[in-house]
Amino acid sequence: MTLMKLVKQVATALFLGAVVAIPRTAGADESSSLRPMEAVSIAVDAYIYGYPLVTFDTVRKQQTNVAKPDAEHAPMGQMIKMRSYPAVDNHCCAAPNADTLYTEVWLDVSKEPWIFGIPDMGERYYIMPMLDAWSEVFEVAGSRTTGGQAQTYAITGPGWSGTLPQGVKEIKSPTAMVWILGRIYSAGTPEDYQAVHALQDKFTVVPLSAYGTPYAPPPGVVDRNFDMKTAVRKQVNAIDAVTYFKLLAQLMKSNPPSAQDAPMVARMAKIGLVPGQDFDPSKLDLLDREVIKTVPKLALVDMGLRLKEEKTTNGWLYFTKGVGNFGTDYRLRGMANLLGPGWNRAQDAVYPLSQKDAKDDAYDGAKYGYVVRFEKGQLPPAEAFWSLTMYDTDFFFVPNPIHRYDLAQRNKLVANPDGSVDMYLQAASPGKDKEANWLPAPKGKFMLVMRIYSPTGTPPSILDGSWTPPPVKRVP
Repeated sequence: MTLMKLVKQVATALFLGAVVAIPRTAGADESSSLRPMEAVSIAVDAYIYGYPLVTFDTVRKQQTNVAKPDAEHAPMGQMIKMRSYPAVDNHCCAAPNADTLYTEVWLDVSKEPWIFGIPDMGERYYIMPMLDAWSEVFEVAGSRTTGGQAQTYAITGPGWSGTLPQGVKEIKSPTAMVWILGRIYSAGTPEDYQAVHALQDKFTVVPLSAYGTPYAPPPGVVDRNFDMKTAVRKQVNAIDAVTYFKLLAQLMKSNPPSAQDAPMVARMAKIGLVPGQDFDPSKLDLLDREVIKTVPKLALVDMGLRLKEEKTTNGWLYFTKGVGNFGTDYRLRGMANLLGPGWNRAQDAVYPLSQKDAKDDAYDGAKYGYVVRFEKGQLPPAEAFWSLTMYDTDFFFVPNPIHRYDLAQRNKLVANPDGSVDMYLQAASPGKDKEANWLPAPKGKFMLVMRIYSPTGTPPSILDGSWTPPPVKRVP
């Protein structure tokens, strides 16, 4: 379904009842005035275009709105070192994983570069993707790309020029806002946690002006009015259109659109959204307030439709192209951030998503149990690791009595006599002899996400389609 068809279906009644009779603003240029339908269409496109930027800023605020670092937060320019897998009640960011310890930092490189130091990681798998404010991955340091040796980077902002210390590699960020969303593999045992903690503590981040000197980061400035509990997606989706566009315009001042976005930039200018300037809501005066209210709803529906447009394989939806570097596919980028911000490039990780079983029905742990069978030698092909995670319909962990949120390569899975492996996805235990392969489900709706980190580049591989995830089937 095209966006215009969506706009017409949802908004025609509102237009007829509330827009047609609205007079134009006095003195308006008749030749340049927008028709209501076009204005809404542009506003919806602009909402989708800006969704990653507004989402990233909200994540940044929620993760950095503290005076000093704690288990899940740190001020701007200070490392966030999560010491364990995310807690089951942690609803900060959607689709958390139970395979790695997040090691992150938010930077503002508008005034000066920041120096980011990675210690010698040895054989430990890690990935440090660097994302700009639009959710584009502009650099990846990690086991696959740069190896385990120690590295030092200078992350510089738009337009910066200068001299860097010897031995420091410059990485140019297209935007002032930078999110280094690092992950370090951990087996999840107390001993392995301790080993990863030792590595986390060796990461460094300092402004260029303080590099090579003793540096004590200043305390963070805390906004007591900011919501630190409500999930980011819910906060962003609840923002009204005018407030959303005002925020988007403000963020574009230091996080400019890329050159390839020129057609979208020209389109947004028609509704008063101009990079570098405050939002001019007068361009939307021709729209009734009720019509303006529909803009976020239409955009969210359209991003949801983008997900439904993708073909599934055995009930699994995944992307092997486009993600991480979305280009001008703004609907794909918006949809990805709606699911959960911080996607990797496919070469680094592929995330098959399954919302329906082999009969094309939504998963429901109150009605059925399910099993997914991997034939002998057909477990997910990954150079690093793979896992299968259970989420509720909001992409958060499902509480369960055995505190198991995924099945992974590290688990001692029990194989069938023929070498195949069955994984049981159900609310009740499948029996003691099968519990090693049990991923507890809620007594209600749920969904599944598979993670394949550093997918193999030669067959069998999910990247070229020579390996595909198997279907998930119902069991009595």
